[in-house]
Amino acid sequence: MLVHSRGGRWAAWALFAVLFLPLFALPLLVILAASFSAHWSGAFPSGITTGHYAAATRGESLQALTTSLVTAVTASLLALAAGTWAALAAASLKQGPRWSRFAGRVLDTLFVLPVAVPSVVVGLAVLVAFSEPPMLLNGTRWIVVLAHAVLVTAFAHQSVSAALARLDPAYEQAAASLGARPSYVLWKVKLPLLLPSLSAAAGLCFALSMGELSATMMLYPPDWTPLPVRIYAATDRGSTFTGAAVAVVLMAATLLVLLAVSRVRTRASYR
Repeated sequence: MLVHSRGGRWAAWALFAVLFLPLFALPLLVILAASFSAHWSGAFPSGITTGHYAAATRGESLQALTTSLVTAVTASLLALAAGTWAALAAASLKQGPRWSRFAGRVLDTLFVLPVAVPSVVVGLAVLVAFSEPPMLLNGTRWIVVLAHAVLVTAFAHQSVSAALARLDPAYEQAAASLGARPSYVLWKVKLPLLLPSLSAAAGLCFALSMGELSATMMLYPPDWTPLPVRIYAATDRGSTFTGAAVAVVLMAATLLVLLAVSRVRTRASYR
């Protein structure tokens, strides 16, 4: 820690406990406790059961988990490809004359725009845009994947843009001076250096897609129901404990994927 005195360290830990426990840890612990509760009529749950997890890990809930994983992985890959391309294009434009730098700033703004509006607005925009031929996606799983990709592309773009700003141009200049083509410099020099940031962006996009609800509620077809929709439906019917168990399954699946991405990022950092 940056605090060197013993009193300062104790004060920092106390402040951390005061802020972390009620704001972050306690809500998650309540959900975990509710997922094992048979009844909850007082301040604490009464009765312990694992029956809620039987409903949360089979049948429609298991299918919804698979749907969320497929949606999140596909949307994250699309967002990572689009966001990386936009970040590279904007960085290249900003190295040119004044009109080119202006075009780069406009491109940055366009890709950040989805986070400046509520996700339900993005869902409505996607619904209106893809409910008529020739791009008729309404009623299919692809409209859900597309909406998630639009929502998370901004985060991929921002992560890669920040990494590009920190990237030492000497590597590219050295490769170019040795006769390397621009495509070779991109694939063999720049992208490997960006790999830790790319993996971090992929993990962030995946986590955000796994928890997306507002836009999904407007778009999902009956045969493509993601897990957050199942959680909302369970709690809306009054099945709070079952909804809590499904929420724990969602958190566990997301954390496992994020841990795997973290290992990839750590290995990439030591390359």
